[in-house]
Amino acid sequence: MQYSDKVMDHFLNPRNVGQIEDASGVGEVGNAKCGDIMKIFLDIEDEIIKDVKFQTFGCGSAIASSSMATEMVKGKTIHEALAVTNKAVAEALDGLPPVKMHCSVLAEQAIKAALIDYAEKNNIHIPELDGVVIDDDHDHHHDIEED
Repeated sequence: MQYSDKVMDHFLNPRNVGQIEDASGVGEVGNAKCGDIMKIFLDIEDEIIKDVKFQTFGCGSAIASSSMATEMVKGKTIHEALAVTNKAVAEALDGLPPVKMHCSVLAEQAIKAALIDYAEKNNIHIPELDGVVIDDDHDHHHDIEED
């Protein structure tokens, strides 16, 4: 399986690892059965994501996707962050192998889950999140990887 240099860079040198004490919003998504669990912490002030950290337990693509997604939302408004799709994350990483695309989906969902948490804690309505369902127990099976 071929990984881009960007995927390898974000896997080997992930940005924004850690947690934020008293985070404005925390989102956790993933599936213990397949092993990819992603937790995103947001520090939001005046609708701007001042800081973002992540903790990901999973494969290299999951770590790279988390790292890239946090870089893409840092310093952005809530509404700009909501525009960060899994496709945008994968493209920023110069592509992910098809069997690893779910990792970028998890990154998008973790950010949305953290924003939902923030909205609920602060009684804020974020229209873009209406009807968003965070699928935190999806059964994707990893294909057997061949070299």
